[in-house]
Amino acid sequence: MANAPKTTSPAKQESGNSGNLFASLSIVICFIIGYLIWKYVMGNPSNFIDNNPENQPLPGNYGGMVYHAGVVVPILIGLFLMVWVFAIERFIVIGKASGTGNVGNFVRKVQSLLKTGSIDTAIAECDKQKGSVANVIKAGLLKYKDVEANPGLDAEKSALAIQKEIEETTALEMPMLEKNLNVLATLVSIGTLTGLLGTVTGMIKAFSALATGGAPDSAKLANGISEALINTATGIATSTFAIVMYNILTAKIDKLTYSIDEAGFSIVQTYAANHK
Repeated sequence: MANAPKTTSPAKQESGNSGNLFASLSIVICFIIGYLIWKYVMGNPSNFIDNNPENQPLPGNYGGMVYHAGVVVPILIGLFLMVWVFAIERFIVIGKASGTGNVGNFVRKVQSLLKTGSIDTAIAECDKQKGSVANVIKAGLLKYKDVEANPGLDAEKSALAIQKEIEETTALEMPMLEKNLNVLATLVSIGTLTGLLGTVTGMIKAFSALATGGAPDSAKLANGISEALINTATGIATSTFAIVMYNILTAKIDKLTYSIDEAGFSIVQTYAANHK
């Protein structure tokens, strides 16, 4: 029995377009918020001597120190905010993909229903569970019913048809889970490189203070070194959080993928065992 190639549904296309819009807007908004935090929070006049942002920060005032760390800081703040925005968004999406109940318990329940031949009950459990995992398993179960309703079909080809249905549905569902993970992966590198850029600009200012005739300008020298260190620390923090969140989210997606593979294998094996 020939299977027509699957096409992405309008709902999924709309979801993909909204995801792209979300990513684009989030990046722009994070940079804007980063600049506003740097300009109006870190650069608040109360953080500086004589309430003048051009003066040195008050002793022990880290906000003023960060403000004087240069124009790379708002970029780093924007990148740091992006890590949290995209991480939270992925946690929400993956949570919805897991469904309403525990994925492991759901898969075990489907497997036990398959052993008793309760296909309709298993499909009902998928409707109750919802989410990407349930959608893939339901597609396999529906194909199971379809091929079982045609006893004249070759058992081996029918098993392959069920497996193909599961693989095709998985190919439609999984990209939605992995969407925007590439942004987090990119932030791992960009955070470090942007921090390094701030480090270099800070050291340039420090060495320019040493290059002046006569005694070095101690204030400019200190500001340059401070700028270098603050940018380095912010860049490292951004990259660290990005790689931690990326690994956590990847592990969650791998767990869902394993659950889909486990249930799909059970469906195919059950059909093959019952139609030898």
